[in-house]
Amino acid sequence: MLTIIIAIIIVILLTIGIVWLIDKFVPKKLKPVLNIALWGLIAFLAYSTFMSVYGEIQFNQLKKKRYAVVIEKLKDIRDAELAHRQVTGKFTDNFDNLVKFIDTAQFTITQRRDSTILDVEMTKRFGGVETLKEIIIIDTLGYVRVKDSLFGTDSRYQTMMDVPVGEPGAKFVLKAGMLEEIPVFEASVQKSVLLYDQDKNLVSKENEVQLVDGVNGPAITVGSMDEINTNGNWPKNYSNDQ
Repeated sequence: MLTIIIAIIIVILLTIGIVWLIDKFVPKKLKPVLNIALWGLIAFLAYSTFMSVYGEIQFNQLKKKRYAVVIEKLKDIRDAELAHRQVTGKFTDNFDNLVKFIDTAQFTITQRRDSTILDVEMTKRFGGVETLKEIIIIDTLGYVRVKDSLFGTDSRYQTMMDVPVGEPGAKFVLKAGMLEEIPVFEASVQKSVLLYDQDKNLVSKENEVQLVDGVNGPAITVGSMDEINTNGNWPKNYSNDQ
């Protein structure tokens, strides 16, 4: 983008120089026509320069709005997956199963407390002298529905698989598995899907972003299939939390 702008500015300056030369050396009869043509070219190049800069500004504004909406969806998916692992011990790669889980599953509410009991083996070892040992008792206090805990009365989880902006009908990609015997998951959507109706050159440039305050890479993701990580790849300026 910067190269294009510099090139256009150089052309504008050269055109202005040509206008000056025409004014200095071209016969008077030809001057009006050439001057009008060259000033028209200058106006066109100036407009092109402005639109190049303004178009990128508009692209960045739109990109941030769409990313923010998608990130909220990915956070819902992460919350649902973490609940699924807490209850079942693993993640799922199926959105239908995840929605069904939210509709039907329950969290168990427990309470841990310390207690002491007779240590039979140690008592025998010490010739009948009573010896106590400390234990932890986990009491089940009740149950709460996963849906109520995560979403309350909101039914947005039922469409968590749908990408809310960008290409119509697009779905998030959901993966799950094991890494070093530890459950992992990843939910993602390509930037090209979110920005399908935007300038292809700007989208291509966005796919190569590697910035501290940018969403790096060609996709927005939460979780990972390559490392034990449930964070998103977006910076804090796109979300209140990770």
